[in-house]
Amino acid sequence: MALTKTEKREKIKLRIRKRIKGTPGKPRISVYRSNKQIYAQAIDDVNGVTMATACSREKEIASVTGKKKTELAVLVGKRLAAVCKEKGIENVVFDRSGYQYHGRVKSLADGAREGGLKF
Repeated sequence: MALTKTEKREKIKLRIRKRIKGTPGKPRISVYRSNKQIYAQAIDDVNGVTMATACSREKEIASVTGKKKTELAVLVGKRLAAVCKEKGIENVVFDRSGYQYHGRVKSLADGAREGGLKF
């Protein structure tokens, strides 16, 4: 029996998560991509705490009109970087959550790098 698209992504996600762990000094940036929105979190896996979040539904990002979804993903990455900088986080580990490192996921990562995060 063939796996569905979401089942394949879950398998890839678990394979990635075996190798990637977030710590208080170097949290994991987890990405979730829906059809319309994109979300990102900085997670400390040791304590099980979300340290920072950003999404395309936030007021300052959602109020921007005339932008494509990849351009909004760059803004989300920059916003996440700003929130992380406020909390003293500079180094992170990027978790693409089974999505291809292409399009909106790559744009979010590039925006986070532009904002000053190192990964």
